[in-house]
Amino acid sequence: MFLPRSAWALAGERDTQGLRPNKIKRNWNRMKTTRKLFSVLALSLLASSVMAAVSPEEAAKLGTSLTPLGAEKAGNADGTIPEWTGGLKTDAAPLKNGHLTNPFKDEQPKFVITAQNAEQYKDKLTAGQMAMFKRYPETYKIRVFPTHRSVAVPDEIYEAAKKSAVNTELVEGGNGIANFTDSRYYAFPIPKNGLEVVWNHNTRYRGGNVRRNIVQATPQTNGSYTMVHFEDEVAFPLGMTDLDPERAKNALLFFKQRVTAPSRLAGDVLLVHDSLDQVKDPRQAWIYNAGQRRVRRAPQVAYDGPGTASDGMSTTDDFDMFNGAPDRYDWKLIGKKELYIPYNSFEIASSDLKYADIIKAGHVNQDLARYELHRVWEIEANLKSGERHIYAKRRFFVDEDTWTIVQSELYDGRGQLWRVGEAHSLQYYQHKVPAYAFGALYDIISGRYIVNGMSNEEKPHEFGYRASARDFTPAALRNAGVR
Repeated sequence: MFLPRSAWALAGERDTQGLRPNKIKRNWNRMKTTRKLFSVLALSLLASSVMAAVSPEEAAKLGTSLTPLGAEKAGNADGTIPEWTGGLKTDAAPLKNGHLTNPFKDEQPKFVITAQNAEQYKDKLTAGQMAMFKRYPETYKIRVFPTHRSVAVPDEIYEAAKKSAVNTELVEGGNGIANFTDSRYYAFPIPKNGLEVVWNHNTRYRGGNVRRNIVQATPQTNGSYTMVHFEDEVAFPLGMTDLDPERAKNALLFFKQRVTAPSRLAGDVLLVHDSLDQVKDPRQAWIYNAGQRRVRRAPQVAYDGPGTASDGMSTTDDFDMFNGAPDRYDWKLIGKKELYIPYNSFEIASSDLKYADIIKAGHVNQDLARYELHRVWEIEANLKSGERHIYAKRRFFVDEDTWTIVQSELYDGRGQLWRVGEAHSLQYYQHKVPAYAFGALYDIISGRYIVNGMSNEEKPHEFGYRASARDFTPAALRNAGVR
């Protein structure tokens, strides 16, 4: 906003050449006034880039007309979406060797949507789902079950969301958040724009620190695939007692991912540090390459850098449906609508199933997938002029009860729909954690897809484990990668 200091000096010199003292003084005063105007303008622009939290009166809706996390508490007009009454209890169904079982196992589909009748239901389907019907008219289907608003989180997380509502602000054009360290969850439970909805997804409750054993596959068009096995950990500042307080102030999360199979990839480890203000402190990432036995910086682990072992089927920021800095896009809040989305996906996540039961040619086994009618926030991201990304436009549909992205549509530079994302979610009722069973990203042009996060044949996730900051440093990667 200001001329460089040297320019101001040169301007002063030009004004003083050949002028009488009084005129010099008048010119100098005009220059000072101009500089003050520039300062006021700059401060006003800075203030406009910081978006205020909601008022205490509006925040009082949380837990009354809104759920404690900001969804509409009431059901819809025709009763197909019920009122939220607290979600599933911790004893909603028995566990089987630590794995979830299905609280709704006796229910049958109300109806099934196929390519033949999809037009009848298109007002509650995404463009991506309609494209899947067109791409796979014989096999893709949506089995619609009764809707259950099963989401519940611990009481302290509800209280944290209420603190966020009156304190947290967007800064730096929306590419960071401030005044969040006293709450740490659900930055904007009463969002006013698309960026705030995205930040809710990125700051949602995931059960505290979590360890998982998961798998990933990228099937060929004939359904053949090689499974990649991961051990991953995500830790948060509140769950890391030895984290330096200064470092914690701008920390969002710490993520570590180790490949355990196949043998050609085993031992490789990825480490990511994500921040709250991603302009002030951009993402840091490192990779330990087991073959080379060295740790190196990994700036490519961001934006449209290739996802780990993804065979080119996903980008880094496709992981978790979307992650990382939102700064390359202009975000627009379209509004709220009712959609048939994957939900309460206990059947397809069952430990009784093998991965071969789920992974099929073209898409996952839709005879195991459960869909329900829920309200979602629709947001659209358009690539900014001068920025680079393989997706020129992205459209996300975010579940109002959990703030998780449940559907995505990704468009190429020609404006053509390229990839369609579906996240199959469920409630870890024994821990009060809403989470993904897995996510699938379908390339409707090539006919291939990637599925990530399945754990049917793995040991149960470990929620709330005690994490140490020492384990999330570049120096610790070598030990983590020992085969």
